[in-house]
Amino acid sequence: MRAGTLEGLPQMNLEGKNAIVTGGSIGIGRAIALATARAGANVALNYRRHADEANAVVAEIEKMGRRGLAVQADVASTPEAEAMVGKVVEEFGSIDILVCNAGINRDGAIWKMTEDQWDQVIDTNLKGYFNYIRAVAPHFREQKHGRIINITSINGLRGKFGQSNYAASKAGIIGLTKTVARELGASGVTVNAVAPGMILTDMARQLEQKWLDIAKAETVLNKLGEEEDVANLVVFLASDLAGHITGQVISVDGGQYI
Repeated sequence: MRAGTLEGLPQMNLEGKNAIVTGGSIGIGRAIALATARAGANVALNYRRHADEANAVVAEIEKMGRRGLAVQADVASTPEAEAMVGKVVEEFGSIDILVCNAGINRDGAIWKMTEDQWDQVIDTNLKGYFNYIRAVAPHFREQKHGRIINITSINGLRGKFGQSNYAASKAGIIGLTKTVARELGASGVTVNAVAPGMILTDMARQLEQKWLDIAKAETVLNKLGEEEDVANLVVFLASDLAGHITGQVISVDGGQYI
């Protein structure tokens, strides 16, 4: 390598890779799906209700010259998750990258939270990750490589008033990440988690301004994150540049939680 150049270094590209992004039709998941495709990967995404948005993402992926696939699948359903993974292998030939992102929130103080609110969030946010990781694990072990990136939250690290179900699910994802990193490491698979703070998604922009101002004031950079801030880190973790990083939780929060 010549001094002052990047010649000879591995690049942050995903050419020839096949990826699954759960919850890839809107928000952070959409940004991840598009960034992953932009880096060179074929991308499959699931949706539960947002069919039009999912098909629009696929159209954008295909404009880049990549293959895109939208599959209606509830991540909380084990059979639907397994069927989607099987369909992606059938269509793309293999899977190299899994990004678990799909999630919901059903907020309420613990003394008001219903059993259904608890179950919905845990089933989607935590069991949904388990379903997809378990489904891809045999493929990754057989091919001796793979990347798993789990989207958690700084609220899984610090807790958040009114989000006992959400924070518990996101904390569970961190434990799941570290455990699966140990279990799949010998097969050449890396497993990491990304913990966003407040990110300016379309949903976040619908919040009252005072809540955005509070979150902004918590940061040390005095600004809120963009969806691309999360997507860029995911692409890095999925690339060859991150080949010796596993079992880690990396925050993308502008210093909101230090």
